[in-house]
Amino acid sequence: MSGETDLGRLLARMRPELRPGTYVFATLDDGALPAGLAPVMSFREAEGTTLILPEAEAARAGLTSAFPCRWITLTVHSSLAAVGFLAAVAARLAGRGIAVNAVSAFHHDHLFVPAARAEEAMGVLREPGGQETL
Repeated sequence: MSGETDLGRLLARMRPELRPGTYVFATLDDGALPAGLAPVMSFREAEGTTLILPEAEAARAGLTSAFPCRWITLTVHSSLAAVGFLAAVAARLAGRGIAVNAVSAFHHDHLFVPAARAEEAMGVLREPGGQETL
């Protein structure tokens, strides 16, 4: 398996990157993706298919959405088998009362935080010594 597994190295090398735009979570009951949609994530659950997609795309498709958020990528190549990385990051944000919805992909972990608190979340993640004390 590729990627870093050492928690100390993950925290020390983590460089959060705030991506442009506002994203939302939406769900499809039947799982059929409307034409023209390009979600950044889709996940099938028993109740329906969850999508994370740009807010404007959801609106154009007439989808009911929730949780307007910003997307932060933790630009360290974390292993899918890494232990404690997202827990440490989420705990630090939780300590400031910032909600986070995390998604792990093959190369990186991604955080979706409330749009109104995205800059604050970036500040928390970038605090001097913050990576080492997460």
